[in-house]
Amino acid sequence: MAYASAMDALGDPTRRRIFELLQSGPRAVGELAGELPVSRPAVSQHLRVLKEAGLVTERREGTRRIYRLDPDGLDEVRAYFDRFWTTALSSFEAAVERNGEEQR
Repeated sequence: MAYASAMDALGDPTRRRIFELLQSGPRAVGELAGELPVSRPAVSQHLRVLKEAGLVTERREGTRRIYRLDPDGLDEVRAYFDRFWTTALSSFEAAVERNGEEQR
């Protein structure tokens, strides 16, 4: 149930915004903080939560930490939503078939 911690992490608007900013590519904490209404230490705390949830990874580059989205964590979240999508499509298909039978 790793997707559950990912969903919990994304429940916070600041973490969602960080997540969205990382869609464009890897970024340092300072870069992210420059685009958010919170302090650098707060951004670091939010990134720690996203990392623990498996949504981002970090690498050290000198004294900086560079964060990027973690494809493995995203795969788990996507698989979670794909189950709903598959169920929704199956239900839609069944409704169309029922409607077609009723029209005959």
